[in-house]
Amino acid sequence: MTYPIEAMETNTFELAEAGMACLTEKFGAVGAEAFIAMILREKLDYTRWRKTYYDAMKPGAFHEKALAYAKEHPYTGNAQVI
Repeated sequence: MTYPIEAMETNTFELAEAGMACLTEKFGAVGAEAFIAMILREKLDYTRWRKTYYDAMKPGAFHEKALAYAKEHPYTGNAQVI
């Protein structure tokens, strides 16, 4: 099951509900709770963590990964130009 955040009204409750559903689907209820506990315990700065990941990439690697992802997951929505 997917939870397209951009298609949802992202109030705090809906965002938390979708996030918990994703975590539970991937890790199970116990794993999801363990993940949340680890995030709270470590006071993880997600932005800094991801910056470290992307800074270590070779030039062009992100673009290649994005193209591969787009090829494997073609857009099937009904976008409208506003």
